[in-house]
Amino acid sequence: MSEAAFGVRALGEVVLRTGRLDEMRAFYRDIIGLEVMRVFEDGMTFFRLAPGFEGHTAVLALFPLDRGEGWQGHEQSRSTLHHFALSIPHAEHAAALAALTARGLEPWTAFHEWVGWHSIYVHDPDGNTVELVSAPEPA
Repeated sequence: MSEAAFGVRALGEVVLRTGRLDEMRAFYRDIIGLEVMRVFEDGMTFFRLAPGFEGHTAVLALFPLDRGEGWQGHEQSRSTLHHFALSIPHAEHAAALAALTARGLEPWTAFHEWVGWHSIYVHDPDGNTVELVSAPEPA
């Protein structure tokens, strides 16, 4: 930890806004395999990613486009989001690739030698890039 008063230990939440809540919920639940924690009346959905740090469950959330004020979308001119990664066990890498392909998706792969990560990339229904990342040996 640096000499700062605090240190980041984990990712707590990623939020995606969407006009296709039903499709996106089905993708992350049925294809990616995330557990739905709660669906609110307006369709806002929270998925459990992992236990997280000190009791804060790490989550992926889907928000409707019209929730909140001032949000302008994810075009490159308005957002720097490139992709986000979800960790999977390396032993499941081949099965994940096969399952995505069997569902008619077009995943692509990469090996990031500098860090030893094996990655599978796929687009969700809104065109966001989702990376499933694994490492054969813990760093």
